[in-house]
Amino acid sequence: MNPPSGRPRVAGRTWLPTLGAWPDGDGFRFRVWATGHDRIDVLVSDRGRERRVPLPPAGDGTFTAQIDGIGARARYGFCLNGADPRPDPCSRWQPDGVHGLSATVDPNTFPWTDAGWPGVPLDRAVFYELHVGTFTPSGQFNGVMDQLPYLADLGVTVLELMPVADFPGRRNWGYDGVCLFAPARCYGTPDDLRRLVDAAHRHGLAVVLDVVYNHFGPDGAAAFAFSPRYASPTHDSPWGAAVNFDAEGSEHVRAFVRENALHWLHEYHLDGLRFDATHAIVDDGPRHILAEITDDARASLPDRTLLLVAEDDRNLAAIVRPTAEGGWGMDAVWADDFHHHARRLSAGDDDGYFMDFSGDAGDLAETLRRGWFYVGQSSAYRGQPRGTDPAGIGPERMIICLQNHDQVGNRACGERLHHQIDAGVFRALSTLLLCAPETPLLFMGQEWAASTPFLFFTDHNSELGRLVTDGRRREFSRFAAFADERARARIPDPQAASTVEASRLNWAEPRLPDHAAMLAWYRALLGLRRTEPAFRPSARCAVVAADQDTVLMTRTAPTGEAIGLAARLRGHGPIRLDAWATHARPDTWAIAMTSEDQPFAPEASRHESPATWRPTLASTDPPVIQFARPAAIIVRLR
Repeated sequence: MNPPSGRPRVAGRTWLPTLGAWPDGDGFRFRVWATGHDRIDVLVSDRGRERRVPLPPAGDGTFTAQIDGIGARARYGFCLNGADPRPDPCSRWQPDGVHGLSATVDPNTFPWTDAGWPGVPLDRAVFYELHVGTFTPSGQFNGVMDQLPYLADLGVTVLELMPVADFPGRRNWGYDGVCLFAPARCYGTPDDLRRLVDAAHRHGLAVVLDVVYNHFGPDGAAAFAFSPRYASPTHDSPWGAAVNFDAEGSEHVRAFVRENALHWLHEYHLDGLRFDATHAIVDDGPRHILAEITDDARASLPDRTLLLVAEDDRNLAAIVRPTAEGGWGMDAVWADDFHHHARRLSAGDDDGYFMDFSGDAGDLAETLRRGWFYVGQSSAYRGQPRGTDPAGIGPERMIICLQNHDQVGNRACGERLHHQIDAGVFRALSTLLLCAPETPLLFMGQEWAASTPFLFFTDHNSELGRLVTDGRRREFSRFAAFADERARARIPDPQAASTVEASRLNWAEPRLPDHAAMLAWYRALLGLRRTEPAFRPSARCAVVAADQDTVLMTRTAPTGEAIGLAARLRGHGPIRLDAWATHARPDTWAIAMTSEDQPFAPEASRHESPATWRPTLASTDPPVIQFARPAAIIVRLR
């Protein structure tokens, strides 16, 4: 698809839209791709005046015209072959919902204040994933903005917003988006999202947006009315029609998706994108669509620090290899193996893909050494080899977590990991997460051990909603806990308003003693990660298992400062510290902090002998740490 008037899609730091409706001259230019239609008009209603204007064909499958006298917030729709108006597939705003008319938006009038914003490099990134609709009581962009001081003080550096592309109904996870260019009207206006990003930059926080290019949502996808070629004729996705990246008409669909990515980066000053389930983006063409998007983004914003992240369960090193070497050129990839080992070890999960993970501390240590565990071994769950060797790839390119929206929300009752395991074990696992050389990701509320679940929720029409509810309960029938129909009936209904309300964070909790203590531990760990030379990217890291229940980690700065970390994840007893033997004399080592110190472990203070809960260091030969229970200890190896 060629841009109108010979404009380049990408030219240095300038970028101009080529699809939808955008300011041009004294009005707006409209341009839409459609196949099988002889005539397309645009119906515009602006300041009490309604006009119906033909869009002449441009000869490349698109229809376009510039119309004077139109301002921002005008309502419009495209009429196909004289029919009633339909929303623009590239609409920037759907104030009346995804089935209503579109509205014009002028992004150039927003008063940005972030001209000097340097961005956040990957080696300083600590991601914080949140759902705009459940993060705060208001469920809006402005609510997130109100919590920016808290997030900056916590020590995270990158906000990752779950998808905000508009969806049917009033509530949704975001993965049913159908208006891919329009922020969901229930979260606020396009300028409200801009205000959030601008304010985040003032607080030193980058903002990354989750985008979905593997399927279209099941209700309200206007694109299919304009061309059936948006859908792949040969590929499927688990969630709906797969996007056509390699069949007839795919050049236009690719242009649509590339434009969408650039529109978020340019019109909203976002710092990057997280691409959902890239293993489900099927592209058999000569060059993968995500490699094209990566090159587009970097060419159009050469002076910006971008964070382009893939969610992919295949452990493919090519995702983060340069495009010049045949890779996709992305900055980072979600690496799930750490989560899976940690959950198997601590909570005992063995259904589904957890059957591939031992829950042994040795395998967890191996995962931290490599970034992911599977590098080509056979997967019993998949029945085939999984993974590639990540040798030569920096550990910061692997994003690891203990919770994320999928690993919590795809559980039948939305249980978080800390709901199912002892607080001491959770603190110890959190220590590994935040002290590892990989890039950590937190899921909203994790840092204070939020009591609220995160459930799957939708607001579809009654017929589709019933299918979603029945399908979700049927999906869990293969799990032993839900084999009985009465047990499945207790799974929260995704369509019920109470389901989303139960998922909304309770902001009174961080002030309550047990939650405040967990928050203090997270703040302390993030403070170490931010300030200690041994936790900088140039530091060396060694990870070993002391036994099947304990992981030892050593971080050493180029200048010699070293920190040792021991995380006991099960049981109690002494742990030999042979792995730290090269670091001066044990009698010079000093405990920096333990997860059982009084500010972090309120349950210890309720014990009759609280001091016995704290791990102790003995400078014997060899030195040992004595654990009374699962815990973590951080030691300065002087």
